[in-house]
Amino acid sequence: MALEFYKKGQGFYTRVGTATGVGILTVLGCNALRLKLGALSLDPQNQAWVKNGIPTVVLLILAWVIFKVLNSPRVADFMIATEGEMKKVSWSTRKEIITSTKVVLITVFLMATLLAGVDWIFYLFFETIGVLEGLEATTSV
Repeated sequence: MALEFYKKGQGFYTRVGTATGVGILTVLGCNALRLKLGALSLDPQNQAWVKNGIPTVVLLILAWVIFKVLNSPRVADFMIATEGEMKKVSWSTRKEIITSTKVVLITVFLMATLLAGVDWIFYLFFETIGVLEGLEATTSV
C-alpha cells in the first residue's frame, strides 16, 4: 500500500513533530512562490492557473516526499531511537529553572556593573594624565 507506515505507533510524537515543522516550512515556501508568481505580468486568463496551480503541485509533491522520507526505515528508526532517548532525559523542574535564571541575571548585572566601574576608573585615569584632552578636541563637532 502506498500510505503504509513503517513501525506504526513507534516514534509517533517525533515523527509528527518533524512532519509538522517541515510541513509548515513547505507551506510557507509554497505561499512565497505563489506571491512571486502572482507578481508576474501574465495573460489574465492563465494567471490564476499559474499563480495557484504551480504552488499546489509543488506542495503536493513535497508532501509526498516528506511522507516517504519520514517513513523510510533509516529515518524512522532514527526518530524512534531519538524519542526513546528523550524519555530517558531527567528534565529540570520549574523551580530549578527559575533559580538558575535568577543566578544568571544577577551575575550578568554584577559583571556589567563591575565592567562599568573599571571603565570609569580608566576614563578618570586617562583624563588625569591628559591622554583624553587631544581626543575630545578632535571628536567634538
